Amino acid sequence: MNRAQRLLLWAAATDAAFDLAEEAFTGPCIHCRRKLAIPLRDPGASTATVEHIVPRHHGGTDDLRNLAAACARCNSGKGVRLDHRRRDDPTLERVIAALRETRHARFRDAPEGLPLPPLPPVERGRKRRR
Repeated sequence: MNRAQRLLLWAAATDAAFDLAEEAFTGPCIHCRRKLAIPLRDPGASTATVEHIVPRHHGGTDDLRNLAAACARCNSGKGVRLDHRRRDDPTLERVIAALRETRHARFRDAPEGLPLPPLPPVERGRKRRR
């Protein structure tokens, strides 16, 4: 299981909007609220992706509070629309603030006893030079 898949499982496990049923987390995309299913044993089989609320190239980290589950379409769309902008761009700042608020409201400690893979160490993103 690769790093992104492990982070995706942890993002779902720490999101109160996600439930665990029949060996999969199910819950809404942080952007469009489309229902996502993330299998515990094979998270790569899901259409869900790990969303970095503050993009890694803007200094965002792999800290659980900066991660959320998003459908691939929304995550890619955010990247195409916003990631090339400066970090102080008002639109990017509004989107980050809204996503942080949603993630904060839904954050929970991971339920005990779940068969989750080890949490990777937090990696810092790289700031892009301008």
